[in-house]
Amino acid sequence: MHQFIVSEGRAGTAPGRAGGPAPETKGAGRPEDGGARTAESGLAMPAVPTGVACRIVHQLVLEMTAMAGDRPLWRRDRRRATCHGRQVAMYVCHVVLRLSMSEIGAAFGRDRTTVGHACNVVEDRRDDAAFDAFVSAIERLVISVFGPAGIGSHE
Repeated sequence: MHQFIVSEGRAGTAPGRAGGPAPETKGAGRPEDGGARTAESGLAMPAVPTGVACRIVHQLVLEMTAMAGDRPLWRRDRRRATCHGRQVAMYVCHVVLRLSMSEIGAAFGRDRTTVGHACNVVEDRRDDAAFDAFVSAIERLVISVFGPAGIGSHE
């Protein structure tokens, strides 16, 4: 299984643009130096841009929703389901991948306040046991893809 990390730079900047080596090799795995984090084996893990990581999470949420759904959606329901899927993806990016709301907003083409609203909505909906189990399954899936350390530092 491959595990990816996101480069520590801004979403719109190219890796290694500051004149140094690419993030995969810079700093030899010391995140505090801006380098790529390493796997337990000591090899540098490939860096993934923030936008790509958010798209991967969004696609995982869509696939899990499609697997869980058993009825065709009408137009109104489809619009609502699309919005809820995007909200769950934003929430998982913020909580599991530890990306800032500004980075997530840029990746999804939304404002950071919209990301904050999405996180609040998903957090409120987690009171429902079935929805909580669904979001927990997505969180475990994202952790298995990107690793337990997350890729950002929104704290």
